[in-house]
Amino acid sequence: MFKRLLLLIVLIATAGYAEDAWRGHQPTLTPQHSGTTQLLIAVSPVNSRVVWAAGAGGTYVVTTDGGSTWKSGVVPGAESLQFRDVQGVSARIAYLLSIGNNTGDFRIYKTEDGGAHWSIQFKNKTANAFYDCFAFWTPDRGVAHSDSVNGVFPDIRTFNGETWHSIAGNMPPALPGEASFSSSGTCITTEGWQNAWIATGGSSVARILATRDGGDTWDAYDTPLVSNASAGGFSVAFRDPWHGIVGGGDLTSNSSAQAATSDNGGQTWTLTNKPPIAGAIFCLAYARGLEHHHNPWSERDRFGHEHDRTVVITTETQPNFSSGAAAWTPNEGQTWFKLPNVSGYWAVAFANPEAGWFVGNNGKILKISF
Repeated sequence: MFKRLLLLIVLIATAGYAEDAWRGHQPTLTPQHSGTTQLLIAVSPVNSRVVWAAGAGGTYVVTTDGGSTWKSGVVPGAESLQFRDVQGVSARIAYLLSIGNNTGDFRIYKTEDGGAHWSIQFKNKTANAFYDCFAFWTPDRGVAHSDSVNGVFPDIRTFNGETWHSIAGNMPPALPGEASFSSSGTCITTEGWQNAWIATGGSSVARILATRDGGDTWDAYDTPLVSNASAGGFSVAFRDPWHGIVGGGDLTSNSSAQAATSDNGGQTWTLTNKPPIAGAIFCLAYARGLEHHHNPWSERDRFGHEHDRTVVITTETQPNFSSGAAAWTPNEGQTWFKLPNVSGYWAVAFANPEAGWFVGNNGKILKISF
């Protein structure tokens, strides 16, 4: 009995020491100047130097020097649209996903010359479709996700980075009212060559839609997150084919932030400890960044595994969904730390643990480094 008690005391003391150690390792936060006062909604680091972001008023910004300087611009013809998602490929190539008030306002744009010119690759024709987010396996292979329409998800996919085709017939049947929250483009994530996961809500159950074959077939798995017309899973990320995290809550409650983790590819989920900030989790990201091993993304930064389980989140609160408070966890939700004096940010994403970026209200950009 004495040995067991001693072991318990040692374990508790060790856990406390580890938490204190992490508490003293708060990340470095460095404000940067975007060159615009427009709301920036989504951000996509290519590596520690090249980062794209986009938002309201058809606006995009890009840096090629890690954020020391940013170039801003407006996509011609998109001045009345919001860009809810962005995918950077290189200093010259990027994709944008827009929303608006009309059916045809849901579009996918692409530049191949650093933003000097933009082409429209996709223009929605499906009434009541709402394209929330997209994600890419390679610079030319990606998938875009929409809210359900008449029980069907009218999702689309590209194999060549130029043309997009429907995969609605491949998707699981939608639950009544099932939809996704754009969440700065993080309602979908890809990993490896063919894995992808989509977070949903809006119905009786918050689900994860998952594919292992590049979108040819999908499965649907329940999560323990709250779900109703204003609630569900908002943001999802995976650090390898099996380990991931989903976050969400209820937009009508300022105490609803929830996260859950999976260790079997999204088939089952376990709630984490409650994050220390108000509102629903709007965006989350692993600090380890994205590990793509093919050109032209092969130059992405390589780091060790110290921060593999470090996740950074932002939340949104009533009444105007613009608080953008933030927190981080070194261990996928066992222990959380609030980021003091961080507010007004909509999205966060990483190239590596030393190079991440928040973007948000009034063109604000904040670099975060662990």
